[in-house]
Amino acid sequence: MPQGPAVRRRRLGEELRGLRQSAGLTSGETARLLGWNQSKVSRIETGVSGVKDGDLTRLLDALGVHDPQLRTLLATLAGAADGGPGWWEAYGGVIPPQYRDFISLESQARTARTLETSVVPGLLQTPGYARAVTRAALDGPPASTVDSLVEVRLARQEVLRTPVPLKLHAVLDESVLRREVGGPEVMRDQLRRLQALAPLPHILLQVMPFAVGEYAGLTGPFMIFTFPNINDLDLVVLDHLTSSLYLEGKEDLEAYSAAFRRMQARALSPEDSLDLIAGIGDGV
Repeated sequence: MPQGPAVRRRRLGEELRGLRQSAGLTSGETARLLGWNQSKVSRIETGVSGVKDGDLTRLLDALGVHDPQLRTLLATLAGAADGGPGWWEAYGGVIPPQYRDFISLESQARTARTLETSVVPGLLQTPGYARAVTRAALDGPPASTVDSLVEVRLARQEVLRTPVPLKLHAVLDESVLRREVGGPEVMRDQLRRLQALAPLPHILLQVMPFAVGEYAGLTGPFMIFTFPNINDLDLVVLDHLTSSLYLEGKEDLEAYSAAFRRMQARALSPEDSLDLIAGIGDGV
């Protein structure tokens, strides 16, 4: 199963190879410009090895890459953000490398399209809801671990509050709204949160009602990330209980994007979805 860091190395390597070719350089010529062995360039471009932040900076300079957004995204994919470690690195003892990798990708994404079939998306959860979900997912965790994981979940939500926020389009199965997580009070607060967030211009919520019957997303939740400047870095994330599967092939991206469009067409409109959320909230 591909792991997050491996995905980043491969995708980074593919993009760097494309930038080198666009610059009209061979791998050997690039290596000579930098005083490296050609094998080092090859290992980076094939994703066999990563690249340190200083080496990445020199490489991008040699290739004539000056776009700041592009450089920042490539640095993030390399695990070397120019502004220093991401905030999530402080939780290295609590969250695994794969989750940290996911958060770093999420922090740089331009849009996220997500289908959720059982729980409210993490970016939209209240503290009480996040705590209940975290406790349910773990086997008797210590309170300190739960607190840290909830902190991480809430800190991730900052991507929706930046000057240029992440654009989030979420399709929620109706069961997400009707499953009472954390008790009636927690669920009421969560449904109110969705009502408050839904009108924001960068958030689009749609509900897939029970009346639709079967639909493509019944096989499980997924998320599609798109990134600024580099369409080829878009990817699909499938979440499992203990890990995530990253799909990066064009065929996979096209298949999941097409499935999401079909679900978007069959789901309730944003206005009708908000009415349903409000109605369910009144009954909790």
